[in-house]
Amino acid sequence: MYAVFKSGGKQYRVSKGEKLKLEKLGTEVGKKVVFEEILSIGEGSKINIGTPYLVNATVEAKVLEEGKGKKIEVVKFKRRKNYKRNFGHRQIYSLIEITAINLKKKTAPKKTKQQAEK
Repeated sequence: MYAVFKSGGKQYRVSKGEKLKLEKLGTEVGKKVVFEEILSIGEGSKINIGTPYLVNATVEAKVLEEGKGKKIEVVKFKRRKNYKRNFGHRQIYSLIEITAINLKKKTAPKKTKQQAEK
């Protein structure tokens, strides 16, 4: 079973047990995180797609660590103009492990006595 969820303006396709680097979530290491913006859930040919999100679905994950990624060098250079700028950036990330993908079954609303008589 896999799920597509949204976090930090990006979409991720995950399955249970996967490890994933996301933009910093702001939760402590070892805590559980629940993602509720689920775009779709599928298994084989059976796929549930939300409009835009599935109301009855969640993805649970555990935060394993937080850290900084590799340094990205940014160089701006214009030849023969005596212009050179050099700076870098390290993106902060959260490493998570997907623990569960939950999809609750839709239950039909119970009919009242008046609806049953019709």
